[in-house]
Amino acid sequence: MSILNQLHSIKKQLAPHVSLVAVSKTKPVADIEAAYQAGQRVFGENKIQEMAQKWEQLPKDIEWHMIGHIQTNKIKYMAPFVSLVHGVDRIKVLTELQKQAEKNNRVISCLLQVHIATEETKFGFSASEIEAFIREKSFENFSNLQIKGLMGMASFTKDKRQISSEFKGLKKLYDWCCSQGSNFEVLSMGMSGDYPEAIAQGSNMIRVGSLIFGSRN
Repeated sequence: MSILNQLHSIKKQLAPHVSLVAVSKTKPVADIEAAYQAGQRVFGENKIQEMAQKWEQLPKDIEWHMIGHIQTNKIKYMAPFVSLVHGVDRIKVLTELQKQAEKNNRVISCLLQVHIATEETKFGFSASEIEAFIREKSFENFSNLQIKGLMGMASFTKDKRQISSEFKGLKKLYDWCCSQGSNFEVLSMGMSGDYPEAIAQGSNMIRVGSLIFGSRN
């Protein structure tokens, strides 16, 4: 099935309020161009310098999302253009994003990553850290950042009930943040293997790669 057909097939299933990030990490520019010609404008990368190289080569109306674990010393390479940073998993990242956004005279949008999986290898804030961040209005310390919501990755398991339960917990935390006046609008959860469960639990942004582009290079 072509990239065009795969994109149309996924988008047909999505309600209008759910946005699709096409995860183009490791994929060549030609594949991104094919998805672009099919109408896709939002792409996700997990390596900052690879994303910066693609940004230089591709149309400037593309929205680039950084979805991977962030090395703070690389933030300067994406600060001039990145549209949304998904994986903000520690205060150090927020601090460096603020510094680089200021240097570039930009407001950078980002999401706070919450650790919801059972694997220790996944990153993110705990629910209690997020609650403290909201209660203490810590986001006011970052004038060049717009914290737009939360992101989470479920456990790598075939147990759909466990996945749904983890997503449900993140949605509950997201709703609590909204009830505290956080102005959150994005809940990014769900990937190729579990996005139907994520949408069922309230996700409004999914990150899909292999179902569009085929298995990772």
